[in-house]
Amino acid sequence: MAYSNDLRVRLVRAAQKGRSARSQADVFEVSPSTAVKWVQAFRQEGRVAAKPHGGGRRSPLSPHTDWLKARVEAEPDITLLELCSELLALGVKTSKSAVSRLLLKMGFSYKKNGAGQRTEPPRRGGKAPSLEPGSSQSRSRKTCVYR
Repeated sequence: MAYSNDLRVRLVRAAQKGRSARSQADVFEVSPSTAVKWVQAFRQEGRVAAKPHGGGRRSPLSPHTDWLKARVEAEPDITLLELCSELLALGVKTSKSAVSRLLLKMGFSYKKNGAGQRTEPPRRGGKAPSLEPGSSQSRSRKTCVYR
């Protein structure tokens, strides 16, 4: 849980007035170890604010965003599995979920609706399923990427 700098400052100030960090942990409703660490960081480094976050891992697909965008725009019905196999042919080993995450970041979405219509949330009281030829039961179930 991220704590505000205001809370950190108030706890450290209270500890500077001679109160123990552990006793102030109960007052400010944080764990004793957290209070002790905040006071130690202030005494050793003069820092009250949290350390900056490192960020995270970059996607190995980042250098291929332009290629992916062009490929999906050229063939909107391409599946994630097909994109993975084409990337593998280029020497990039990846997964469907990694490609999906990158495409979502780029503004694309995927639908499991072979007719190319928007998928909709389930509704109450809808009409009975149709058995006519060309109904939704005959649609392809492959995952497609759309923008």
